[in-house]
Amino acid sequence: MPDVADFRSDTVTRPTPAMREAMAGAVVGDDVLGDDPTVKELEREVANLLGKEAALFVPTGSQGNQIAAHLHARPGQEIAVGENAHTYDWEMAGLAAISGLQARTLPAEKGRIDLEAARGALRPAGGHRPACLLLTTENTHNFHGGAVVPLEHLQELREIAIERGAKVHLDGARLWNAAAASGVALADYAATADSVMTCLSKALGAPVGSVLSGDADFIAEAHDVRKMLGGGMRQVGVLAAPGLVAVRDQRERLVEDHERAAKLAEGFLRVADVELPYGLPETNIVFVRAVGRDANALVSALERAGVLTFATGPDTLRFVTHYDVNDHHVDRCLEAFNAACSSN
Repeated sequence: MPDVADFRSDTVTRPTPAMREAMAGAVVGDDVLGDDPTVKELEREVANLLGKEAALFVPTGSQGNQIAAHLHARPGQEIAVGENAHTYDWEMAGLAAISGLQARTLPAEKGRIDLEAARGALRPAGGHRPACLLLTTENTHNFHGGAVVPLEHLQELREIAIERGAKVHLDGARLWNAAAASGVALADYAATADSVMTCLSKALGAPVGSVLSGDADFIAEAHDVRKMLGGGMRQVGVLAAPGLVAVRDQRERLVEDHERAAKLAEGFLRVADVELPYGLPETNIVFVRAVGRDANALVSALERAGVLTFATGPDTLRFVTHYDVNDHHVDRCLEAFNAACSSN
């Protein structure tokens, strides 16, 4: 169907003309040997934005998170994560399979990990209990409705981690959205963690890739782990080039995605027996609960109307706005959703 309104994720975006042009003209080298100048430029730029010493281009955000966990913790230890964290729920149990880590989930409200729970979970080994010396935070928090975790809360978690002798990794796949929504500088968010993963292929619309940032020694070790995990890439400047365009050109327009998400949410609330389980969106993710209706049936009805989305529960759907979603798509989605709910 032409001009499909695709709200499944912000990963579905197609490269912009500027990104395609950058790919075609990219200067490349062998990145595994450290010879790709475009990759180096991207890594320097992201590290500077985040206030970190160095950075590493990786093919996926999941790999970036897994590299960080592998380096910050040791087999037989625990990693503390908030409930519904991407690293726990959506990375194929990589913490256990790759690094021999046991995940301990902590209560979290709108992405904010409970402070006392974090203080209690982070500990050295002793008696029958394994060491838990790594805390992973997430901002924005995907499955808490794209919530922005406040800087002050992340700073408090950082202080607890230091007090307990633990490291912090920030899953900042959509940290760009958090900065756009809050006005907080990227470097201020990044200062709350020892390492940060940021995604180029979600909010910013690049075709592929993420960046893992940290101090120079950490990134030097990360190179080796990336290679071990099969992430060593060769003339990958053709992928780093659109990432540079994304970082330079796409951050300012993220507020448009947030405005469209808010319009979606307000329209959904006008439908009878519809709830927003996480409230009005702060960024570009909207969860909708259609009480008493079958979510999969709604997904099918929307698809017939040229609108794509996902069911995330028996009566719950998720909608994500992004570069390839315009105002017309939002209007079509609301019209189709209203019609589907009326007949479901």
